[in-house]
Amino acid sequence: MVDIQTLRQVPLFAELPDAELARIAVQQLERFPAGTLIFREGDVGERFYVVLEGQIAIIKAIETEDERWVGTRGPGEFVGEMSLINQDGLRTASVRVVEDARLLVLTRADFDTLMHRHPALAFTMLSVLSMRLRSSQDAALLELHEKNQRLSQAYAELKAAQARIIEQETLARELQLAREIQRNMLPTQLPRLPGLDLGACMIPARSVGGDFYDVLVLDDDQIGLVIGDVSGKGVPAALFMALTCSLLRAESRRGTTPEAALQAVNRQLLTYPTHSMFVTVLYGILRRSTGEFAYVRAGHELPLLLAADGADCSPQRRPGQPLGLFDNCLLDIQSLVLPAGGTLLLYTDGLNEAMTAEYEQFGREGVLATACAALDTSAQALCDQLVAAANAHSAGMPQHDDITLLALRARH
Repeated sequence: MVDIQTLRQVPLFAELPDAELARIAVQQLERFPAGTLIFREGDVGERFYVVLEGQIAIIKAIETEDERWVGTRGPGEFVGEMSLINQDGLRTASVRVVEDARLLVLTRADFDTLMHRHPALAFTMLSVLSMRLRSSQDAALLELHEKNQRLSQAYAELKAAQARIIEQETLARELQLAREIQRNMLPTQLPRLPGLDLGACMIPARSVGGDFYDVLVLDDDQIGLVIGDVSGKGVPAALFMALTCSLLRAESRRGTTPEAALQAVNRQLLTYPTHSMFVTVLYGILRRSTGEFAYVRAGHELPLLLAADGADCSPQRRPGQPLGLFDNCLLDIQSLVLPAGGTLLLYTDGLNEAMTAEYEQFGREGVLATACAALDTSAQALCDQLVAAANAHSAGMPQHDDITLLALRARH
């Protein structure tokens, strides 16, 4: 058994209450002598490790000519989280003991339970991943600089060596892992509900982005629909997205109104050092029995509501402020009724702001025209056609912002 005060020194557990630390303290402890291979790259991972004593090494392509150390982990650090987060469940690197080590071991079930009870831990873990990515990039750039100095005497030798110098493969692999983590935080499968047809898609502008969506089955009659857009792009936006998504899911489980949920999330976001980042959100609850959709909009794009014949029944714009900026956040609180055969579309501004080389935006008009032309398709086909139409409008221009859509059709 581990002393609670020892666990309190582990940064990942520092903010957990004593009751939770007491539960962790009774988890399995294992000692490993130097040279022990704890697990191998490609293995199926079922355990998460926290280093209490000693030192371990993270190794890629172990026991091959391409073997390299990615880094080391000492007391207070953790390994093994990627296989518990990735969908395939496989280890992304091997781990070998460098100095005799004592490790705290959590099973996959214990890890999942801990993350569900304390969703903010996801933000802490993603922050660690961000720092590891930066360290990996700095090391690769340093090695590139040193090799360039050694090869500067001969251009031909430099050109031949460039393929071995640049460590873009390593960086691309790490960014791909970050993208998989983000995808795993979104719904892996949309619920199938009688009388409703759901569709969604998210196209990041970079390897990872700041958009998110969610579909929450609250009870037999109510479902929650969420879409959000974090300021900025890349890893910082993805971290802020993970935090917001976790907080909002936790608030939705309390059974609170959308307004109370967003106000609670706003208060919690203001307690984090997010460097003036903010997020626009639309969160609403649909009653399947009546078609009423009561929603709250925090600075986000207006929902698009179409009748079965394509008539635009969308609500009027009212003032609303993003979350994470102001103590008393102004929210747009409205409700609408989804008619039989009607369509409700939620999207981020990466869709309507897709633009040509002449800075002409796709606009809400383009969204409306494409949606009206796809009234007879499924909700998923509608999302796909909207993305294709925005890309066609941009005519090959680079995507400057994440694009996310969540569509719902009421079947006749």
